[in-house]
Amino acid sequence: MKKILALIVALMFAFSLTAAFAADKVTETKAAPAKEAKKSAAKKHQLTGEVKAVDAAAATVTIKGKKEMTFSADEKMLKDVKVGDKIVVTYTESDGKATAAGIKAAKAPKKEEKKAEPAVKPAAQDSKPAKKKKSVEGC
Repeated sequence: MKKILALIVALMFAFSLTAAFAADKVTETKAAPAKEAKKSAAKKHQLTGEVKAVDAAAATVTIKGKKEMTFSADEKMLKDVKVGDKIVVTYTESDGKATAAGIKAAKAPKKEEKKAEPAVKPAAQDSKPAKKKKSVEGC
């Protein structure tokens, strides 16, 4: 009887350990997607404006558009950017810091096209209508 009772207690202990480890794994797998969701929840924003400053040493660029912002960026992104350029910055914000995901030149605004004037102007017409000649019958 003691052997059966010891076997039952040992089996219950083994099952409880297995269940505890399985619960830890489920918690870990649920925590990982939550972290990924937070990363993907970082929305991408865009700012179009004029470059006010470029700091290659600190790898930052300052843009003035609707608001003035400073972005950290890769050296590759900054190599063609100069002060005064009109650019579009795609960026994400996390922990109060804006990080540029992409920088490209802004499209130049479309200029109004002037209609071409005709090469030859039509001859000026008299303001008086032409007189009709009277026809004489029988002549």
